[in-house]
Amino acid sequence: MPKLATPAGSSATRQAKILIALLFFSTLINYLDRQTLSMIAPVIRKTLSLSAIDYSHIVFAFLLGYTLSQALAGSLIDRIGTRTGMILCVAVWSVAAVLHSLAVGVVSFCVFRFLLGIAEAGNWPGSVKAVSEHFPPERSAFAVGLFNSGSSVGAIIAPPLVISIVQQWGWRSMFVGVGASGFVWILLWQKFYRAAPGQTLERPEAATSQIRFGTRAYLQSRNVWGLMIGRFFADPVWWFYAFWLPEYLVKSRGFSLANIATIVWIPFAFAAVGNWAGGHVSGFLLRRGFPAAASRKAVMVCSAILMLAGLPAVRAQTRFAVIAWISVVLFAYSSWAANILSLPADLFTPREVGRVTGLSGTGGAIGGMLFTLLTGWLVQNSSYTPVFAVACGMIVCAAMAVTVLIRERLPVAALLDAESAGALERSP
Repeated sequence: MPKLATPAGSSATRQAKILIALLFFSTLINYLDRQTLSMIAPVIRKTLSLSAIDYSHIVFAFLLGYTLSQALAGSLIDRIGTRTGMILCVAVWSVAAVLHSLAVGVVSFCVFRFLLGIAEAGNWPGSVKAVSEHFPPERSAFAVGLFNSGSSVGAIIAPPLVISIVQQWGWRSMFVGVGASGFVWILLWQKFYRAAPGQTLERPEAATSQIRFGTRAYLQSRNVWGLMIGRFFADPVWWFYAFWLPEYLVKSRGFSLANIATIVWIPFAFAAVGNWAGGHVSGFLLRRGFPAAASRKAVMVCSAILMLAGLPAVRAQTRFAVIAWISVVLFAYSSWAANILSLPADLFTPREVGRVTGLSGTGGAIGGMLFTLLTGWLVQNSSYTPVFAVACGMIVCAAMAVTVLIRERLPVAALLDAESAGALERSP
C-alpha cells in the first residue's frame, strides 16, 4: 500500500495521518448511526406495531433529508469553514441519533430520521474539503479512499455491535450509546484538527455567480445526465440492501436477531472488496491505453450483469445460498459505485467535479426515496419477490443510461465561463 504523505515534511505527514484517521471515524460513525434502525427494524416494528409501509416512510424521511441537504451542506461548510462545519454536522446528527430513543411511533421516527439525514449529508463534502485543503491533487484520491472506507467498516461492525447492545440494554439505550459516540469524536476533532496554512475563501460574488449560472450549463451536458440517470436507477439498489436486508431475512427467511448479528456483515465485507476490485480493474484498463470513460463503462456493465444475482437470491432455497447471492450483488454494486464516482473526474475539469458529483448524488437520492416507497407498498401488498425483480430491472436501466449517454471528456467549463462572463457584463 502506498504511503500517505504530503510534501511539507514529517510534521505535516503526521498531521495528515491524524486528519485521515479522524475523517475515517466520522464516516464510520455516520454509517453506524444510519444502520442502527435497519439492524433492529424487526424488533421496532413488532414493539411499535409498524407496518411495512410505515417503515418505508421512516426510511423515506431519512433519504428526503439527505437529498435536500446534499447541495446545501457543502455551501454551508464552505461558508463557515471545515473545522466548524464538521463539528456542526456531527453534533446535529448525534443529537438526532440520541433522540431516536424517545420515538413512540411512525411520526416521531420520521422527524428524527429526517433530521439525521440532513446532518449526515455534510460528512462527505466536509471530509472532501478537508482533504483538498491538506493534500496535493496527486494524493487526494488516495486520501479520500482511506476515509471513505469507514462506511464499509461501519456496515461490517454494525450488526454485531448494535444487536449485542439491544440484547443487553434494549433498543432505546442502543440509540443513546451509538449516538453519543459522535460527541466523543467532536472532542477529538477539536483537540487534533489543525487548519492548513494559507487557506483562502472564494469571494462571495464568484460563488454566487457559479451557483446561479453554472447548474443550468451542467444540465445541458449529456455526461451529467448519464451520471444522474445512472445513479437514479443504481443507487436505490444499495439503499434497499442497506435498509431492508435485516427485515427481509427475518420476515421472509426466518433468521433470528442472533443470526443477523453473525451473518449480515458478510455481504458488506464483499462490498468493501468490490470497491477495491472495481477501481483496480478499470485502472488496469487505463494503464493499457483504453480511454477513461470506456474503461469505467466496461467495468460498470460487467458489474451490472453480476448485480442480476438478486433474482436467484430471492429464489434461493438455503440460507447459505441467499447470503452468497446477496454478497455477489453488493460486491458488484461497490465495483459499479467505485467507477461511477470516478467518472466526474475523468469527464470534467477539477472545478466542475464537486458540482457534477452533487448533481449525480441528488439523482441517486431521489431514486432511493421513490424506490423506498415502492418497496414498502410491494412488501405490504405482495412480497419481497417483485422488489428484487424491480431492482434488477433498474440496474439494466442504469447500465443502458451510462452506456448510451456518457462519452469521453466534454467539459462544461467553456459554457460556464461564457455564462459567467455574460453575468459580469450585465452587472452594474
